[in-house]
Amino acid sequence: MTASNRSLCRHCLLPVGPRALEQTVHGERCTFCCYGCSIAFQVKNGKTEEWEAAWLLIRLGVGGFLSMNIMLFSLLIYGGVFTGADARLLPYIDILLLVLATPAVVILGGPFLRETLAEAVRGHLTPSALIVLGVGAAYVYSTIAVIEKNAQVYFDTATMVLMLFTLGRYLEAAGRARAARDLEPLLAVDRENVTVVENGLEISRPMREIEAGTLVRVRPGERIAVDGVIVEGVSHADEAVITGESRPVEKVTGSAVIAGSINLEGPLLIRSSGSGTETRWAQICRSVREALTRRSPILRLADRAVAAAVPGVLILAALTVAYWAQWLPLDRAMLMGVAVLVVACPCAVGLAAPLATSLGIGRLARHGCLVRDAGTLEELARVRLLAFDKTGTLTLGKARVVAIESEGIATTEVLAIAAGLERHSEHGLGCAVVRAAADRGIETMVAREVCAVPGRGIVGQFDCGLVAAGNVALMRDLSFEVAPGLAECGRRAEANGYSVIYVGWNGQARATISLDDVPVPEARATIEALRARGLRMAVLTGDLGPAAQRIGAALRIDDVCAGLTPEDKLAALERHRRSRDVVAMVGDGLNDGPVLAEADVGIAVGTATDLARETASVVLPVGGLWLLPWIVDVARTVHSTVRTNLLWAFGYNLVALTLAALGMLQPIIAAAVMAGSSILVILNSLRLERLPDVASQLPQRSLHEETARSALSAPVALGAPAEQG
Repeated sequence: MTASNRSLCRHCLLPVGPRALEQTVHGERCTFCCYGCSIAFQVKNGKTEEWEAAWLLIRLGVGGFLSMNIMLFSLLIYGGVFTGADARLLPYIDILLLVLATPAVVILGGPFLRETLAEAVRGHLTPSALIVLGVGAAYVYSTIAVIEKNAQVYFDTATMVLMLFTLGRYLEAAGRARAARDLEPLLAVDRENVTVVENGLEISRPMREIEAGTLVRVRPGERIAVDGVIVEGVSHADEAVITGESRPVEKVTGSAVIAGSINLEGPLLIRSSGSGTETRWAQICRSVREALTRRSPILRLADRAVAAAVPGVLILAALTVAYWAQWLPLDRAMLMGVAVLVVACPCAVGLAAPLATSLGIGRLARHGCLVRDAGTLEELARVRLLAFDKTGTLTLGKARVVAIESEGIATTEVLAIAAGLERHSEHGLGCAVVRAAADRGIETMVAREVCAVPGRGIVGQFDCGLVAAGNVALMRDLSFEVAPGLAECGRRAEANGYSVIYVGWNGQARATISLDDVPVPEARATIEALRARGLRMAVLTGDLGPAAQRIGAALRIDDVCAGLTPEDKLAALERHRRSRDVVAMVGDGLNDGPVLAEADVGIAVGTATDLARETASVVLPVGGLWLLPWIVDVARTVHSTVRTNLLWAFGYNLVALTLAALGMLQPIIAAAVMAGSSILVILNSLRLERLPDVASQLPQRSLHEETARSALSAPVALGAPAEQG
């Protein structure tokens, strides 16, 4: 094989060997000949987390080389090697240490100094100020000692302190970069290019330039970058990143596709239904980026505590130096003051919440769940009651036939006649009748001269004469006789919250068809899973009482409030809040916007109206109600991790600070203690990556879907309307 046929290194463009290094940079798989080229490429082309981690690694490499040499010579000095005749070498060794320490302090300490100066200009003191003061004191003191030819220098302290804290920052940046790499396929929307078909030619364009009606070509393995409809091609799509659905979804001509999903098999030609920047994928990207930059309430509280502690630490360090200077030489007393400054640096506090929260938000975003604010996870973890809207949230918002009452007429004949009329109607109840006939394989009769009567129903001509399907008022308008028994059945069904269609011909009402809303297939399993997590459930709906109570009974929710206006929902939510403290609201409709905004946590389901989606704190993907228990688990785990991190960081700092003030910690040991604290916080946060994945809930979800499908295809019930189960 010639060199031209081999894979080339992405950075140096030289042929790579059989053991090439492959890494993902900005969501793209890159091949490198060595680790050095990988780092150099990330520094040159990287952004945000990857760029920062690569730069820190380079600093660690250069600073580590210099610091190890400084430590080597310092150990020789501490070991008494340069004594007797070799003592004359000590001044030269000190100069060598100064030469090695100066670039190390500049390279490793530069970021801390810039951060301190930037905050000082704004009148703030940050934890970096403690590092700068501690290291600066050790370096300046040692430099003066070299000039004055004093044998005692502490360049090893200054450089190793910086090494340990830089190591902590690198581990933090590496953790963020790992989370960013996991999210890169999702967050790469701004850089995505698409293949546009114009006049038979294929042209590459940025996604942000795509408009409604544009034809886009998507090849197998590529990510679909637009919402739209397939006009050519057959394939399957992986929509897990948007909908949470792990199974490939079949796509044929006329099928809708979602931006962010992956085309698995055949080439597709898609007509976009909107601009490239307004897809759900783009909305998720914007929401995740904004949420990752916001600070949660608990973190803002920690920031204020740290800001208040910095001046106190400076005073304590000064008092420590003043106290020990009475009993020890000044250089020893200053070292104890440096140890106080170093050990008080609350780096672990700064890592405690952001890393855990970012990992949690990223985990949810990978399954299509938008979290608009970092504080949302904190509030969701404290929720004790979930209030649900009914229609469109716990139910599909689609009616189905549940019972037929007739005057000696066969059920199949009633459905055949009614469906023959209703097939010409776009009303939801009419569509439900047509579906019921189709599910049972009933051939509908042919209607002629069909006419819709607004607010009443629909009429048409059959071979048997005039046929009508509608409410009882339509029967009266047409002078159709309604038998007392049939009228009583209709009134009873309506009183129980069912919708009723009267079907009549030959001047007489012959049957009633009762219809009801269909519960979401996974609603029962979701409610049970939430109840198992110690949560209470309530239903707040504007629907009629009997219908709401029936859904509540089917889902085993006792607290049902029906017939509520948007204002009533707000009042009910406030009552629940007074008794349950933190309340979440789950809804989808236009009238749910105010209550979603007012709730401690507003959760909009994927089919929600624009107002509901904009006012909600969390937006679930389409059909994502079943994700709620898993989302609660993630929120609780993140909250627990943040609290554990903060308790550990503050407690650890307090104990270490006491030991340092008592003179029991050297600066290097103090830096190691603080670095160890940061590492433990990082490792504790990374445990979030081992959370059970949402896919573990799929079998249960599928079981309930099959149960729902079988219920929907069951024979039409006779007699009184049956309760939903």
